[in-house]
Amino acid sequence: MGATIAPTHLSNPLATAEQLSSSGSVLDGVPAELEASIRFAGARLTQAAGILLELSQDIIAQAVVIFIRFWLGPEGGSFRQYDGKDVSMAALYMVSKLSADPQSPRNILNVYTFLLSPSSPLVNGTDGTSSSDPEAFYLTEGSYLAQRNRLMKTEAHVLRILGFQTHVALPYTLAVNYLQALDVFAKPGASEVAQRTFASLTTALLSPQLLYLTHQPPALATAAIYLAARDVGVKLPMEDWWEVFDVDREELGFLVVGMRSTVDFAVAEKEKWGKRKEPMTVEAVEAELDNYRLLNGQR
Repeated sequence: MGATIAPTHLSNPLATAEQLSSSGSVLDGVPAELEASIRFAGARLTQAAGILLELSQDIIAQAVVIFIRFWLGPEGGSFRQYDGKDVSMAALYMVSKLSADPQSPRNILNVYTFLLSPSSPLVNGTDGTSSSDPEAFYLTEGSYLAQRNRLMKTEAHVLRILGFQTHVALPYTLAVNYLQALDVFAKPGASEVAQRTFASLTTALLSPQLLYLTHQPPALATAAIYLAARDVGVKLPMEDWWEVFDVDREELGFLVVGMRSTVDFAVAEKEKWGKRKEPMTVEAVEAELDNYRLLNGQR
């Protein structure tokens, strides 16, 4: 995957204009709107799986970024060639393997089997109690062995597509440092500012503008603090304080709008899909494309 900057422990490889203008899925005939929906659903799936596995947010966030990177650009993966659910599993398994809390293939597969079952709280329009039958999310030994092999193969595909570039720098620690530098923790409402800052950073992982692939962690941390401080009503110490962190007004404005709009995008996605499940397999994507063609009067 091409990049505009070499990664360091505080920076990430950023998406190029070419990578943002096209993708493997679009070149394979997947409408950009459908691609955005599947990518959003896959990021949510990764986040939910990480929470059920009791992984730290750092690990989950890295896995979400890896998942999104996989589909980026003409050289990226296509939803007509790879199952979104498999890439999500592989990203979480791969990132956790390199962490202090590695997860076994069985743990990963058990959690995803539940999340992709009718009992899953991710199924739109349900509260996660639509099926009380354990067989709905029971993974047999035969299925486990087959899916474990599939997981290993998908992990290899992810590494190949990414060119083994799995480094992900995150803005969470930077945000704490910036809050301290701005003396926010000495002000009333500091706890709420910190909570809202972290919430904005986590929400931004789901952004259709791919904010984590187009902006570096310092800018993301700065925008999240700006939003949190404004919402809570905490006054920051100086005008144009964001320039201290090498963020200009234009970039700050773009990120603030992007973070705000992610919530609206999530609401729109829920309304669009209703009780239907987003297509997370190649077969489901093909079926959805057939629906698109029927709606547009194509054969």
